[in-house]
Amino acid sequence: MVRGRPGNRSQGLLILGNRVMRCALGRSGISVNKREGDGATPLASIKVVGGFRRGRRIAAPTRLSLRAIRADLGWCDAPADANYNRPVRLPFAASHEKMLRGDRLYDVVIVLDWNISSRRRNLGSAIFLHVAKPGYPPTEGCVAVSARDMAWLLPRLSKGRVVSVVI
Repeated sequence: MVRGRPGNRSQGLLILGNRVMRCALGRSGISVNKREGDGATPLASIKVVGGFRRGRRIAAPTRLSLRAIRADLGWCDAPADANYNRPVRLPFAASHEKMLRGDRLYDVVIVLDWNISSRRRNLGSAIFLHVAKPGYPPTEGCVAVSARDMAWLLPRLSKGRVVSVVI
């Protein structure tokens, strides 16, 4: 479960079993009306559908099948494109995010089923569980944890596991 922190809408707590981890949330906090580009983390119960890994920077076992992040991997965030909220091969003409980043945020990316299985334009894309920047500044709508916490989470995540974001 991910719970917002009172007094700081862009930070929260990720709780799994008896462990409580600090996390970053979207710059607009948690929203029941998630829209593309609003910077909000959706208020929802979202299934884990898979993920990506950049080499072995976070060397932790996992039950998830994590695809390799390559230089030609992107994620489409253009609502009018047929590939909206899907991985794409770069170069790609429509708006997209590069998955191979210069920072460590996408060393491990857990893809959450927000607007993927039942996709609707403009309801938001690329809602991931990924590594947080130092100090836990806001994300664009994702949930982000420390690299240490991600290593702890990886063996405990599996396809279909539900991540509930609550207020």
